[in-house]
Amino acid sequence: MNVLLLGSGGREHALAWKLAQSPRLGKLFAAPGNPGIADHARLVDLDAADHRAVVDFCRREAIELIVIGPEAPLVDGLADNLRTMGYAVFGPNKVPAQLEGSKGFTKDLCARHGIPTARYVRASDRLAAEAALPEFSLPVVIKADGLAAGKGVIIAETEREALGALDAMFEGGFGGAGASVVIEEYMTGEEVSFFVLTDGKAVVALGSAQDHKRVGDGDTGPNTGGMGAYSPASILTPDLEARVLDEIVRPTVAALAERGSPYSGVLFAGLMLTESGPKLIEYNARFGDPECQVLMMRLDSDLLELLDAVARGRLAESEAPRLRKEAALTLVMAANGYPGVPEKGGAITGLEVAEASGAKIFHAGTALQDGRLVANGGRVLNVTAVGREVAAARAAAYAAAAQIDFDTGFYRGDIGWREIERLEGKSPG
Repeated sequence: MNVLLLGSGGREHALAWKLAQSPRLGKLFAAPGNPGIADHARLVDLDAADHRAVVDFCRREAIELIVIGPEAPLVDGLADNLRTMGYAVFGPNKVPAQLEGSKGFTKDLCARHGIPTARYVRASDRLAAEAALPEFSLPVVIKADGLAAGKGVIIAETEREALGALDAMFEGGFGGAGASVVIEEYMTGEEVSFFVLTDGKAVVALGSAQDHKRVGDGDTGPNTGGMGAYSPASILTPDLEARVLDEIVRPTVAALAERGSPYSGVLFAGLMLTESGPKLIEYNARFGDPECQVLMMRLDSDLLELLDAVARGRLAESEAPRLRKEAALTLVMAANGYPGVPEKGGAITGLEVAEASGAKIFHAGTALQDGRLVANGGRVLNVTAVGREVAAARAAAYAAAAQIDFDTGFYRGDIGWREIERLEGKSPG
C-alpha cells in the first residue's frame, strides 16, 4: 500500500517510523517531512494548502491512504476534498475537525449534549467579553476560539491580567484565532490526555498520556506546544477511562454522526480530573505532539492496519490496538528563545551516540544546512525512551539527551515528575 503522510514535526516522524514497520507498506511519501522522516519516507515538496496539488500527486503515485498529521489542513477541509475524489483518508472532515478548530463549537456541542466541561461564555467582540468577566471568579481562563498552535490559552490570576488577555486576543496577538474568545471557569485537578480511534461508528481506546505544557521546570513559565510527555498516565484509572468513554467521547462521536458529520480519525481529549469526575478541557482532531511519540513507542499493533481500518470505516472489524505494558517518556529539546522567537541555525550532533543506548530521537524542527543538522524551529528534537516504569524511561531518555550536543537549545529537567511522585507514594503538588 502506498501512503502519503502530511506534516513535518515530531508527531509525523513518530508516525512515519511506525508506518515503516508495517509489512503492508509499499511506498511511504512525506510532505514536506524533515531530515528524520527522510530515514523512513521519500520527502516531497508539496503544500497541504494546495488541495489540487495534493490530489494530483496522489493520482500520479497511486496513493491508497493519506494520513493528515497536523490540524490546519483538517480544519481547512483537505480531507473532504480528498474523500470526494475517492481517496481513503485518516483524519476528520472540516465540520467535525471544528472540535479543534473552534473552541466555541466544542463548548456548544458539550452544552447541547450534557457533556461535562467547564462553564463558559462565548464573545465575538471586546465589549461583550469584558461584560462577561464578572460572571467568573478568579483565576479565569481566556481562550482564543481558533487555532493558535497550542498557545491560545491564558489563565488570568487578576482582573488586570484578564483585561490584558482580552486586549491581546482582540488586537491580533493570536492572529485570526483571537477574533472571538471563550471565557471559562478555572477547573482544579490534574490534566491528562486520552486518545481514541473512531470511524464515526466504532470507538476504541488507544491510550493515555500526560503532557507538560509550561516551558520551565515545576510547570513554570508560559505555555508551549508541549515540552515532554509520558505514557501511560496511571491517574487515568480503568474506571475513570470508562467514564470518559461513556460520558465524554462516545456522546461526542454520536452527536456528530447524528448531525450528518461523522468523525473519522484519532480524537484526542484533553481532560481535567476534578473532584466531581473527569471533565473535558478541549479536543484535538489529531495525534498530540509530543504525546504521539510516546504512544507510538508503546504501540505493538500494525499502525498502518489501524489507520486504514479507520479510513475505510472498518474499525469494528479490526483487532483492538495492543500497547506494551512498559512506560514511554519523551523530552523536548527546544531552541533558545522558545516559546518566543526561537534561535535557528544551531548545530546538532551526537544523535547516533544517543540512539545507541536504545532511545529514539524524533526530529521536530530540524533542517540540513551544508550537510550539517541544525535547529529550524522552536521544538527541535524529541528524545524518547521506554522503561519498565516511568522512572526508568525517564532515566534512559535523559541519559540519551546528555549525549546530544546542541549548544543553542534547552530542555526541562523534570518530565514525568508527577507520575514519579505518585509511584513514590507522594502527592503531586
